[in-house]
Amino acid sequence: MNFFKQLGPAALSSRLRRLSELMTSQAADVYRLYNLSFEPRWFPVFYTVAMQPGQHVNEIAESVGHTHAAVSQVLKELMKHGLITVQRGELDQRRSVVTLTDAGKTIWPTLQQQASDVAQATDALLAETRHNLLKAIEEMEYALAQSTLAFRVKTIRDQRIASEVQILTYTPQHQPDFKQLNVEWIEQYFRLEPADLKALDHPEQYILEPGGQILLASYQGQIVGTCALIKMDSETYELAKMAVSPRAQGFGLGFRLGEAAINLARTLGAKRVYLESNTKLEPAINLYHKLGFRKTVAGLPSPYERCNIQMELPLA
Repeated sequence: MNFFKQLGPAALSSRLRRLSELMTSQAADVYRLYNLSFEPRWFPVFYTVAMQPGQHVNEIAESVGHTHAAVSQVLKELMKHGLITVQRGELDQRRSVVTLTDAGKTIWPTLQQQASDVAQATDALLAETRHNLLKAIEEMEYALAQSTLAFRVKTIRDQRIASEVQILTYTPQHQPDFKQLNVEWIEQYFRLEPADLKALDHPEQYILEPGGQILLASYQGQIVGTCALIKMDSETYELAKMAVSPRAQGFGLGFRLGEAAINLARTLGAKRVYLESNTKLEPAINLYHKLGFRKTVAGLPSPYERCNIQMELPLA
């Protein structure tokens, strides 16, 4: 029990599995009370077949909320014990339908009585608890259907990491990181072009001195992301050279950098932010849409061979 006390809510799944195993083991004793040679895990499938004979396997699986494979395994065991029969459907020979055998029909009244007794005993059990577990489970199932546990954990993780990320302004010591992060993604999908090397090797000359800015994301003492604002004219900046290290992707750092760059463009008096990309980079395109960028055909010809889409974000 120390494990559950120490982890608390983090061990909820294990705690529920432990409770399920405890109730299943005690359910086996219940079947013996009624002189039934019956496995507790068979009951949902057997009950469904008894109540609605002639259903297909897929229909049974959907009804009990189990996988097709799990239901098929239970059906095999029920067949082995002579309690059900599986035959080809009269209307569709490709699909099997399931019905009770005579032996299955014989034990069905006893199982029904047992289920009624169990329901009363369980109601009494729930009445002994401060919180109604059955209602809580229904609420939990509904909540997880709206938002999965993995999504909820990812949200918490991303928020934690985001709170630990620092957005820094470029200094000359950052040039190796600025170049490496961009070279990494460009060479993965395309090839380095002369225009890349000019900006990456000499960012002061080609980005900063003409009035641009470079931002970097620092996490746990390492530079893991970067982007640049290149001044195009008095009202327009280009969002360029955005890169996030593979080891830091999936944490929302690209969005964080993009937001910071857009806010910086506003403070610099920009009325429009422009960017160039390639539709092959689907996650990047999705990020730009999330930031508010939309496709434009008004841009000048790009100096990059890899560019096949131009986008803009009005700031006015």
